[in-house]
Amino acid sequence: MKPASLWPDEHLPAHSVPPPWPGRAVRLDGTVTYVRDTPATAPGAEPALYVHGLGGSSQNWTDLAGLLAPWLDGQAIDLPGFGRSEPGRRYTIQAFADRVVRWIEHSDRGPVHLFGNSLGGAVSVRVAALRPDLVRTLTLVSPALPFLDFRRSLQGRMLLLLAIPRGERLAAWHLTQLAPEVMARQVMEACIADLTRISDQRRQEAVEEIRIRYQAAHYAAAYVRTFRGLVSSFLRSYLPGPNSLWRMAAGLRAPTLVVGGRVDRLVDVRVAPQAARVIPDSRLLMLDGVGHVAQLEVPRTVARAVLALLAEQREARTAAEPQAGDLLTGTEDSARASDMAG
Repeated sequence: MKPASLWPDEHLPAHSVPPPWPGRAVRLDGTVTYVRDTPATAPGAEPALYVHGLGGSSQNWTDLAGLLAPWLDGQAIDLPGFGRSEPGRRYTIQAFADRVVRWIEHSDRGPVHLFGNSLGGAVSVRVAALRPDLVRTLTLVSPALPFLDFRRSLQGRMLLLLAIPRGERLAAWHLTQLAPEVMARQVMEACIADLTRISDQRRQEAVEEIRIRYQAAHYAAAYVRTFRGLVSSFLRSYLPGPNSLWRMAAGLRAPTLVVGGRVDRLVDVRVAPQAARVIPDSRLLMLDGVGHVAQLEVPRTVARAVLALLAEQREARTAAEPQAGDLLTGTEDSARASDMAG
């Protein structure tokens, strides 16, 4: 583990609040998977795939994907049952990882730079562990890797719901009692440390996202079953056997950036440093005053750390293969060298 470096901010695109990237419904293995595309804005960009967290969607990556578009040709996927994707048969880490693998294979874009937030981080660890041929680099933002003290998570109060018969119906009823604006505010308050960092446009998009969830009869079941699957994966990780996420993390080969917020209310704040210690080739970025979704709250800082990782990998490739094509060129190389020297 080593501290993450930061690419110079002035070489990122100018600040903007882009609308959600255009999406499309793709029929994959008999069900619809919804994918948003953030096309590259410069030649030589490499493929990237973004995976959201529990209750999130592909829209969670709009700002970060836009900042990285000069270097990465991005796609963000809605996991089964979330966003605009149709429900799945199972809601486990394994099932979600299988869908991510199938999408990479179907799109024929691998290997990709793989990004995962929260649940998506756990899914991405499994993908990178079992299919290293599909992953160039791995970026984990507040990854939901196993921890057992649920007092350190606001979602600990949901544990009782898992034990209640027909808990999914109770969750669905609860959703109907809250206006979309109220639910959106509660979600943002749980995920974001400083709400002043979130634009009015992003707030309105969050409300629209909630409206879509209310119209999807499967959403409450998908949420509760996914939470159940996540808790189950936590417990299995502390038992013997091959399905431990921590054991998978220890075997990762991809260069990895781990980002954590010190005001994370959903994942134990000790998880990100532990992940960086366990993953062999890792860099750690801990952010003061930031919550669970750093890619939404401070996207420029996350983008700078990602670009420093890409520059490091480019250097390694150049050293090994002097004729390899450049990912970062021209004045950006000089800026990177100056930044690293500093």
